[in-house]
Amino acid sequence: MTDEQLPGISNAGLDLDPARDEIANAFLRADPTGERMADVFRETFDLLYDGQHTGRYRWDQLMKTEKTHYGSMFEIILRRAFNDVIDDVPDDDSPLDYRVLGHDIDCKYSQNMNQWMLPPECFGHLLLVATSNDHRGIWSLGIVRASDENRREKGNRDKKTQLNPRGTSQIQWLFRDAQLPPNILLSLDTATIDRIFASRSGAARIRELCRLVTGRIIGRNTVATVAQQDDYMARIRDNGGARTTLRPEGYLIPGGDYEVHRAVARQLGQPVPRDGEIVSFQVVPAGPSDTMTVELDGRLWRAARAGEAITEPAPKLPATTN
Repeated sequence: MTDEQLPGISNAGLDLDPARDEIANAFLRADPTGERMADVFRETFDLLYDGQHTGRYRWDQLMKTEKTHYGSMFEIILRRAFNDVIDDVPDDDSPLDYRVLGHDIDCKYSQNMNQWMLPPECFGHLLLVATSNDHRGIWSLGIVRASDENRREKGNRDKKTQLNPRGTSQIQWLFRDAQLPPNILLSLDTATIDRIFASRSGAARIRELCRLVTGRIIGRNTVATVAQQDDYMARIRDNGGARTTLRPEGYLIPGGDYEVHRAVARQLGQPVPRDGEIVSFQVVPAGPSDTMTVELDGRLWRAARAGEAITEPAPKLPATTN
């Protein structure tokens, strides 16, 4: 793949800029699907919400001063997550945030598209511009040069300015309106949220989460936000957690940390959780004509259909070694 052959994006209408294309290729080679970058945006939101200690899960629950920290946190998390792309350069060696393949580039985040603030030290340099919206579940990342032609002439009192219309048209988008890992609590209606958070007990809230949010991936941060306790994942496990207490109701709760659990979800046609994620659903004994079954506790089981009566406890998930 050459600098002119970026996967899934086009240089049509953009100024010739080999450094921009080299940096774009470096990120896309490391993360062709955008999954790693999406996790950076998700982690930044979740750290700001601090749901384990605050119970918050929405952008509008943050204070104005907290919202302003998103950009600096995003920059730090991105550097750590992409240390195979971003060079380890002393802070005093460059006025900009990153160096990639010998090219300096500044990282700019704005909650609103095309509203990045550009200080004088980045003028003429490449910018990694990012934006995201947790409510809409999307994020975007691109590269543009803060050249004279691409900037507004007038700045504010700090001499900061923004991209002009030409500049926004010159952004080389690596990903545009890509999907964020889901913040499942944002997708729930008020009545469901109220039911989940009604109890003062973290364990009870987790049980209600697993009852009400079925057949969908539930992330670790959602569990932390609902439990609001130390060792929040223990509220899921066997030996007293939701897997034990919801078994009589037919619930099976595979975790993405274990391949044997992922295999169960896959065989039953359920979403397959990744590390740190779970999925909750009810099961019933399978009949001879059923497909998509799994053998557990010496019997075949299938996922229960919507509204189907549960007459037997769910089986135990396969034992894990960790």
